[in-house]
Amino acid sequence: MNITRRHALGAGLTAVFGMAAGHSFGAVSPKKAFDGQGEIGPRLKLSCAAYSLRDYLPRKGKPGKFTLMDWLDLAAAWGLDGVELTSYYFDSEEPKYIYGLKAKAFKLGLDVSGTSVGNNFCVASAEGRARQVEDVKRWTDHAVELGAPCLRVFAGHKEKDADKKEDFNRVVECLKPCCDYAGSRGVFIALENHGYLTETANEVLAIVNAVNHEWLGLNLDTGNFAEEPYKSIEMAAPKAVTTHVKTEIRTADGKGSEPADYPHIVQILREANFRGYLSLEYEGKEDAMTGVPKYLERIRAAING
Repeated sequence: MNITRRHALGAGLTAVFGMAAGHSFGAVSPKKAFDGQGEIGPRLKLSCAAYSLRDYLPRKGKPGKFTLMDWLDLAAAWGLDGVELTSYYFDSEEPKYIYGLKAKAFKLGLDVSGTSVGNNFCVASAEGRARQVEDVKRWTDHAVELGAPCLRVFAGHKEKDADKKEDFNRVVECLKPCCDYAGSRGVFIALENHGYLTETANEVLAIVNAVNHEWLGLNLDTGNFAEEPYKSIEMAAPKAVTTHVKTEIRTADGKGSEPADYPHIVQILREANFRGYLSLEYEGKEDAMTGVPKYLERIRAAING
């Protein structure tokens, strides 16, 4: 599928054409240049997770309205700097296909800002957790093939009769070999604050600190903190290597949701000296073909503002 300007405008677009500092991670980049002259300030770029177009993409043998290859055309038409290529929507894991995605992204002027894998490190059996670790290692290899600098992972989800402390230890136990392997391949593991064990900034930071690995950072999801979201984003931002930016955010008391304040989020990331991607992960009710470009423009305006 060739995405033209006409296609992009038909999708609701009107204006889009126009490493780590030590084991503690600290900020993503130092503020001072190596020679002591000048400063390295924040730099924010715009990306979008393929998950945002999940209703249009193929998954688990179910055909989609278009493919990841087509999504790259659309991303270029929407004026993105990069794309997150979510693993769920790959037609193949063969090198020829993966290199094809990489080549097309490059020719379109798009960075592959990251990729992601679905995993559960809270599986009760040791054999099951070992399989999860191997899946993460396999997708680390694919990240290398794609030229993606980071791989998004989850802690996992709560299973029946789960013990939270035991699951915490399981997650730490699984992340260590994943980070060792990813580091040997030059890829960051980006742990997402996503549900069980990671609902608060304190919880997700406790995991990062327990693993204590220079190749582990956060995929900072702005919409997933259970309460006090802006305070939580501020706490987590220094550990972020990439982000997912949602259309909504939890209210301070955690009892509801409200529209995300993008200028506020951008301000927090700038103050943390974040240098990386704001990657929209769209979960809005509006159809993605009109909703995604609309929210990309709002995030872009906040970055430019």
